[in-house]
Amino acid sequence: MDIGGISALSDRQTRSICPENFDGSVGGGGRATTGTGAWNARDLGPGWKVSPSVDVAAGATFELASIEGSGRITHIWITTHKDNWRTLVLRAYWDGATEPAVEVPYGDFFCHGWGVFAQVSSQVIAANPNGGFNSYWPMPFRSGARLTLENTSDVEVRVYYQVTYEVGGDHSADGYFHAQWRRSNPLPDKVPHTLVEGVEGSGQYVGTYLAWGVNSSGWWGEGEMKFYLDSDEEYPTICGTGTEDYFGGAWNFDVPGQGYTPYSTPYLGLPQVIRPDGLYASQQRFGMYRWHVPDPIRFRERLRVTVQALGWRSGWRYLPLHDDIASTAIFYLDRPVAHRPAAPTADDMEVHLGAEAVPDLGSTPPRAPRG
Repeated sequence: MDIGGISALSDRQTRSICPENFDGSVGGGGRATTGTGAWNARDLGPGWKVSPSVDVAAGATFELASIEGSGRITHIWITTHKDNWRTLVLRAYWDGATEPAVEVPYGDFFCHGWGVFAQVSSQVIAANPNGGFNSYWPMPFRSGARLTLENTSDVEVRVYYQVTYEVGGDHSADGYFHAQWRRSNPLPDKVPHTLVEGVEGSGQYVGTYLAWGVNSSGWWGEGEMKFYLDSDEEYPTICGTGTEDYFGGAWNFDVPGQGYTPYSTPYLGLPQVIRPDGLYASQQRFGMYRWHVPDPIRFRERLRVTVQALGWRSGWRYLPLHDDIASTAIFYLDRPVAHRPAAPTADDMEVHLGAEAVPDLGSTPPRAPRG
């Protein structure tokens, strides 16, 4: 990261929204007299962590931030219990748009699609013990910004958060930040998983996160990552050589004697390797990211992105796989709204039961009701 500009003086001003200052107003922090910490601060009063968090009711949408005027979000910190990472949907709206530019499950946006913590130490996304999620993606806007969090579960969720942003500046030449989520579970036979399709306009693709669940034995990452730019139809302009190659690894992510080996670097990583436990969590699951920060993929008219799922069969032949692939695709675009998939539902996002989620049923499983 180039920090050479950090010393430049600017007329922009920094503001921050959190449960202690819901609108980011000047001098508005620490004034709360009610909130989730009011009982804890009963001997101390205002200014002593009276409102550190919010409770989002089942089925409700909470407005994390509403900002007027020109500016740029510079940092988001947020945390909640891991059970909520795939039941919350994060959305962002730019310049008064009624449709979101960001619509992604909370955990997937922060490289956590499986509800299990893994350290992520990258330039734009950092996930720290135990569930402290951070985004440094620049999110500029010209006339306003709105961030929301939808709770698709049937229980109330407690969330701690802080949205830091700058006010002022000319962002008329900046692209709008977009993030889209799609899931194939299972992936149909001989069909690539689509990360982006139908996007029109000029911009640059800047990031990929994949939560990849293996539904069969054997190696799964021979598939190519393809970027169809502008006039591309049947064949792409950019075509990779394999899934692990795209994420900066090689030879099956396999360090001899160690097997799959996690790593996290500024721009790419395999931070999560979830191994079978011999019981309910019977298949392997992975989390991978690649940020095209120093190497953005630029397009002028259209964008489509896909990835194949390939393993091996006898005779050194490729084997199309039917895995569980959830993708988060990140790009900047010259407009605040783009073609996107349907909003994810609770069933769409559900992580199927593993060892940590299965209740203790004892020696006798429950019987189906008669009738």
